[in-house]
Amino acid sequence: MGRSYFVEEAVGQYLSDLTIKSKSLITGLLVGQCSPQRDYVVLAIQTPPKDEENKSNAVCGSELSNVDEEWTTAHAKQVSRMLPGGLLVVGVFTVAIPELSKEIQNTLRKLVFSVEKSVARKRLWSISEEDVSDRVALHLCSATKKILCRTYDIQDPKSSAKPADWKYQNGLSTSWLSLECTINANIHIPLLATSACHELEKNIQNGLTRWAKQIEEAVFLINGHVKEEDADLVNGQKKSARGTTQSAAQSLDARVLTPLSQKSDSRSTATVQICSGSINLKGALKCKAYIHSNKPKVKEAVKALKRDIINTLSDRCEILFEDLLMNEMPGKKSLEREYHALPCRVFAPIVGSSVLLCDYKFGDETVREIQERFLEMLDQAVQAEDLHSVEEMSTVEVIPPKEFPDDVQHKQLTKETLLLKLHQNIGVVIAVAVAISAAAFSFNYFSD
Repeated sequence: MGRSYFVEEAVGQYLSDLTIKSKSLITGLLVGQCSPQRDYVVLAIQTPPKDEENKSNAVCGSELSNVDEEWTTAHAKQVSRMLPGGLLVVGVFTVAIPELSKEIQNTLRKLVFSVEKSVARKRLWSISEEDVSDRVALHLCSATKKILCRTYDIQDPKSSAKPADWKYQNGLSTSWLSLECTINANIHIPLLATSACHELEKNIQNGLTRWAKQIEEAVFLINGHVKEEDADLVNGQKKSARGTTQSAAQSLDARVLTPLSQKSDSRSTATVQICSGSINLKGALKCKAYIHSNKPKVKEAVKALKRDIINTLSDRCEILFEDLLMNEMPGKKSLEREYHALPCRVFAPIVGSSVLLCDYKFGDETVREIQERFLEMLDQAVQAEDLHSVEEMSTVEVIPPKEFPDDVQHKQLTKETLLLKLHQNIGVVIAVAVAISAAAFSFNYFSD
């Protein structure tokens, strides 16, 4: 039996409007939440045109050759940055004429796997056994308004299409629960002595990966209490006449219970490496996650919040360092300590929902720029008064080589010198032993 997708009615209206606005082929993303019991779709976003020339060309025809796979996956990556914990790109859709239905299914299949690959490329958290691996591919006929809904298993490259149910529901996410958490980050990342930009990015990625593992292993308090993983997140939910669980939208407070420290279960061999500097990430991060109201479990909510913590810091660093690496000369080495501010989070509501989406704002950016980005990336018109900036303090401290204490460098070099001399002495001893053995053998041989 196929999966069931419960869809916000506003999504149905959005897709219907697309069939009226344009007779050309349209592609887009579906945003929602996956759970073991059922899946949810709260937002549909059409792929933005690349430029005005593509806009005019798209109106002239609906050929599948107009579908730009690279552009669609780049859009999916940008959208995934704007999703709080618990939400993800759950699939793709097309609006097209029925004559191309067979070819469109092949195109949808390619897009499903390409989008997931793009979104997961720099993901720092690990997939669990409970994670749903099915992604939806939806085709809406612009002539008959008929919907064809299928799913593909993204863990299986040879996966074939499976039928799925597409059910609209009014006020689907108005009663979703939210979890909020403020976490203080203090991460030290040493940078190896190299001038290559891709090596710098790799060092940062490795440092964040170690920190992400600590977050995944941490224990969280929910409203000041420790709860069993399989326990219900909220008690006292009531059943409506339609048989679905209903509860008023509420926010739960979460806090990290255990200190975030590396666990060492086995001994490791330390190596001495010359570093060109280091990066320190310090500050307070405001994190938010959403969970469906259909008897959610504690482990589902905590997992969504942990992933938001990891994603929001990773995305902010990526946004900042993309700009720094782009503007920095490959051979240039800074001789002064530098400080950079990470972008802060700005939230805005989805129309007809209690769920908030987010964007990242640098200090010199205006509200108008944020509004334009919401419109371009999410196809959502956001009013200035609906934007909510959270108070955060996050800085990136870049320390060049000269900032390391001289005694530390001296100890590192002395240790390397001692190791080198030790290897040389061992070689001399072995050579002398071999020479003595040869002389003794020769003496005995000629004596005989």
